[in-house]
Amino acid sequence: MIINKVGRKQLGDRKRKHTIMLRFNTGELEKVKALLKSYNVDFQRRGAVGPFLRRLILNKEAEKSECLPGNTPKVRYQLNKIGTNINQLVKVAHYKNRRSPNASLVREVQKANELITALITTINNTNLQ
Repeated sequence: MIINKVGRKQLGDRKRKHTIMLRFNTGELEKVKALLKSYNVDFQRRGAVGPFLRRLILNKEAEKSECLPGNTPKVRYQLNKIGTNINQLVKVAHYKNRRSPNASLVREVQKANELITALITTINNTNLQ
């Protein structure tokens, strides 16, 4: 006796049961709509955006982005130590009445300050995300 199965085919382990919700601001949504339009995908059509974004994300190779290591407290500790060293150098320069230290030293201190500022900005941006 042959039983004729009617209905939807069983998906098994291929069933999508995990959800990721994304929220966009107005500018970001306009960019997404422009991307969809460039691929001739109708944003208003129900069930079109999800599969498109899934294919776009899963078929693309992940790009490595420059970011800080996962152990941010260690980076902050090292930044504090660098700041302490700079402060000690400034105290020594003032103590020895060096009002205009070596020009290369000034450039090095400016570079160090720029790097520290960039690191602090990156840390703050990472913590906000």
